[in-house]
Amino acid sequence: MDTIFALASAQGKAGVAVIRVSGPLALAAGAQLCGGDLPARGTSLRILQDESGERLDEALVLSFTAPHSFTGENTVELQTHGSTAVVSSVLDSLGRIEGLRMADPGEFTRRALENGNLDLAQVEGLADLIDAETEAQRKQAQVILAGGLGKLAEAWRVKLIRAASLIEVTIDFADEDVPVDVTPEVSELLADVQAGLEKETAGVRIAERIRSGFEVAIVGAPNVGKSTLLNALAGREAAITSEYAGTTRDIIEVRMDLAGLPVTLLDTAGLRDTDDHVEGIGIALARKRAQDADLRVFLAELGEVLDVEMQQGDIRLLPKADLRDDAGDAISGQSGQGIDRLVDHISKVLQNRSAQAGIATRARHRDAMLSALVSLSEAQEILQRGPEFYDIAAEEMRSAIRALEMLVGRIGVENLLDEIFSSFCLGK
Repeated sequence: MDTIFALASAQGKAGVAVIRVSGPLALAAGAQLCGGDLPARGTSLRILQDESGERLDEALVLSFTAPHSFTGENTVELQTHGSTAVVSSVLDSLGRIEGLRMADPGEFTRRALENGNLDLAQVEGLADLIDAETEAQRKQAQVILAGGLGKLAEAWRVKLIRAASLIEVTIDFADEDVPVDVTPEVSELLADVQAGLEKETAGVRIAERIRSGFEVAIVGAPNVGKSTLLNALAGREAAITSEYAGTTRDIIEVRMDLAGLPVTLLDTAGLRDTDDHVEGIGIALARKRAQDADLRVFLAELGEVLDVEMQQGDIRLLPKADLRDDAGDAISGQSGQGIDRLVDHISKVLQNRSAQAGIATRARHRDAMLSALVSLSEAQEILQRGPEFYDIAAEEMRSAIRALEMLVGRIGVENLLDEIFSSFCLGK
C-alpha cells in the first residue's frame, strides 16, 4: 500500500498546521525529513530539513506505529508553524521522497475503515462531526463516531446468531439428544431484536433532521408581514419587504441555530388567488414547501382560512401586533413584539421532537434496518409452521444478519464508498 501525505488542518494562515503521513514508509520518511530516527511511538521536537539539508521549520513530531494510529498504519504527524510558505515547503519535500504520494480526499479515513479502526457508520459520524454547526449536531455525531450504532447492531447480530444456531443445531442433529422445540427461545430472541429495530427505525427521520436541519415555514396571505418577520428572526435583511402585496415570489431560506438545533426558516409567497403566472408558480411552491416543512408558523386573522392545512404542533399568530390595541396573540417583525416568545415556542416544539431521535441518522441506516425487520417478520411466521420449516426460518435469520452487517459496512457497501469519501476534505 502506498504511503500518503496531506495537510490535515485547514488551508490558510494559522498558528499551527498539521501534516499527516501514513503508510509503511511513514516513519522512514519522517526520519529523513527530521535528519534522524524517530521514536516508534511518542513526540519529539525536531528541525525539519529538505534533501539538501536546508532548514524548513521547527516542528513537534508525533509518531505512531500500526495499529495504534487513526489509520491503523504507521503514521507521522508534523505540527509546523502554520504559514502557507512553511506548509508548501514541507509538502514539496515529502513529495520528493520516493514511495510517497499526496493523499486523495478522505483517504486517511478510508484506510481507517479498511484496517478495522472504524466501521462505516463511524465514518459517516466523522463526516457529520466535521460538518456539525450546532450543539445537537455535535452530540449526535459524537454518538455515532464513538461506535454507538455499531455496538447496537452488534448486540442485535449476536442475538440473531444465537437464534439461528439453535435452529441449525436442531436441523443438523435431529436424531441426537438436543432440544427439539426451540421455538419459544428463538421467537423471544427475534422479538427482542424486532422491538429494538422498530424503535430505532422510528427515530431515523428526526435524527436525519438534526443532521440536515429542521424546516420552519412562515405562511400567510400577501402583505401580512412574513418577510419582515423572517428578517427580524434572522437579524438581517434576508428578504425584500414592501407595502405592495405579492413581493415574495420564491422561497427565501435562512439558516439559524435555535437552542442548539439547526433550523432553516422559509419565507413563502403570500397565499391568494392570482392571474399572475409567475406569482402563481411561487404560490404553488409555497404550498408544497409549507406542507412538507417540519413546522409551520401561520400569520392570519381570526377566522381567516388559508389553503395550507395546520398540523400538530403548528403555531398560529395574529399579524402586525404593532398596529393592534390588543396584541396578546399577535406578533410584529417591525417592532419585535412577540419575537422572543415565538423563538421559545419553536425551540420547545423542535426539542420535544428531537427527544424521539434514535442513534441511526441516515436513509441508508433505515433501509438496512427495515430489510432486517422484513426478514425477521418472515422468520417469526415460518417458525410457527413447525420444525420441518426450520431451514427456511434459518435462512431468513441469516438475511437479517446480513442486513445488519451492511448497516456497519462489513459487507455489500463497496458501491457506497466512493460517494461517502468524496465528501471528505483532502487531509481527512
